[in-house]
Amino acid sequence: MGVDLQKIIIMIVVLLLFVVLSLIIQRYREGLFNRIDLGIVAVFVIVALMVGALILTMTSVRARDLDGRYAASPLKGWFDSLKSGKGPCCSDADGSAVSDVDWESKDGHYRVRIEDQWWDVPDDAVITEPNRAGRTMVWPIPYRDGNVLRKMEIRCFMPGSMT
Repeated sequence: MGVDLQKIIIMIVVLLLFVVLSLIIQRYREGLFNRIDLGIVAVFVIVALMVGALILTMTSVRARDLDGRYAASPLKGWFDSLKSGKGPCCSDADGSAVSDVDWESKDGHYRVRIEDQWWDVPDDAVITEPNRAGRTMVWPIPYRDGNVLRKMEIRCFMPGSMT
């Protein structure tokens, strides 16, 4: 499901919930609902919200160039085709360039510094084809508990010219 379709579905669900809740409140004020009816409606609303959340989690995550800044790049097709043993890396818009001081190679393995913390790069996340961009790139997936970074998964890592 594309991002635009997902946004449309979310807007429709929210609008329908708003309309239903407005009608319920209006009828409650007019005395047409009692507390039992409101409990049933509350369960309906909660289930509708859970279905909406399920729809959001089931939609596929796709690479995208949201502002179009890479659309004319001669390397766009190459970036879009990049993949590691962990799957497609998406595109340059989803990855981040890494300064030479923020990554290192030791004993055939890589480490990268993201958010002031060093993370080991899994061997299957390393892109083995030649780096046509020249700069080191990483595609991280952070896992947070509130504002606390708990885990960093490296989906793809492409060493730069320092190697």
